[in-house]
Amino acid sequence: MKGTFGGKMLNRRSALIGFISCFCFSSTFLSGSIVAASSHDPLLGSARVVFQTNYGDIEFGFYPSVAPKTVEHIYKLVRLGGYNTNHFFRVEKGFVAQVADVASGRSAPMNEEQRREAEKTVIGEFSQVKHVRGILSMGRHEDPNSAASSFSMLLGDSPHLDGQYAIFGKVTKGDETLKALEELPTRREGIFVMPTERITILSSYYYDTEMESCEHERSIMKRRLAASAIEIERQRMKCFP
Repeated sequence: MKGTFGGKMLNRRSALIGFISCFCFSSTFLSGSIVAASSHDPLLGSARVVFQTNYGDIEFGFYPSVAPKTVEHIYKLVRLGGYNTNHFFRVEKGFVAQVADVASGRSAPMNEEQRREAEKTVIGEFSQVKHVRGILSMGRHEDPNSAASSFSMLLGDSPHLDGQYAIFGKVTKGDETLKALEELPTRREGIFVMPTERITILSSYYYDTEMESCEHERSIMKRRLAASAIEIERQRMKCFP
């Protein structure tokens, strides 16, 4: 009898653990749908990138539905470690903080794969998304299809850029770091306002918010499940000592 009861408990636990996985997927999917339906902003993908600078961290996410080719290119460069040792060559208060081209902005040498990706250009994926504080916008030359790896983090609303530069994401955390960058001393060189000291991207990493959220929910439910199993066993022992 005891063995049979234990077997039932295991089956029940297996079923509940299966439910945890389904619940995780469903809740993430539904929350994304709600955001899409209730916001005028594009829906962020689940990937997040963190630049660790000598003035603090900056986290950002991507708009894959707005600029899929740009997102794929920038994200691949991040995964390859392309932005590590790169820097912000431009900081203009209330306007932009701009990351240098990977091909010329790094202090460390590049391997062949990094160089190949850094030298690619992407088509100009212009959209109706507005240039407001926190938006990520690609740098480019005169050719609208010349964007490579330099991009700006908007430090203020800049409607004159709308439709002219490809928006591909936004800052999700680290506004205090951007504010710190805005207060640094600068010098003007032609059209650019540049910091007088190097703002280095010391390192970078990426993670997936859906997976992190799912793992958190899963661990909570597993703990509750374990507690329930212990309580059921305790009650059973009281009834059948």
